Amino acid sequence: MSSEIPAWVDEELKPVDKIEVHRAGLRHKAVSVFVIRDRSILLQRRALGKYHTPGLWANTCCTHPDWGESALDCAQRRLSEELGITGLQPEHREVLEYRADVGGGMIEHEVVDVFIAEAPPDLPISPNPDEVMDTRWADLATLAEDVARQPEAYTPWLRIYLRDHSAAIFGPEWTT
Repeated sequence: MSSEIPAWVDEELKPVDKIEVHRAGLRHKAVSVFVIRDRSILLQRRALGKYHTPGLWANTCCTHPDWGESALDCAQRRLSEELGITGLQPEHREVLEYRADVGGGMIEHEVVDVFIAEAPPDLPISPNPDEVMDTRWADLATLAEDVARQPEAYTPWLRIYLRDHSAAIFGPEWTT
């Protein structure tokens, strides 16, 4: 797996080392996936060995596409690599952009393709311990309340998604 990700340098998309991208706060491509079941979202708690935001709760999975990789292929790849989830059909929901300090002198400035994937009731989950230390299902309303109570337990991007983009990601029926 390459450590280079698609980032904009001088207004041109180029492959750049992902650590350098985050240290410089360069605008770059990303993918986020929300696996849903009924009105609940599958969350992951990031492994303690992650280079930023270790131990924080995030959406089902997030990553950067490899150079030349489609957003959909990237979403399916990371569901498998992070959580052992295969066979879902992620649906593209939104392209959004955010900038957030993720600690350790790193900035996420992402242009994100967001996907939703419907899970069957018996979805097998097999987290990769190098990526994920825990998982849980959370109702959107309960999750929003918990994020408001203890925001430090959640990644900056999940807080941004819930605060600014819930209707676009989940649809108005989830946010009413």
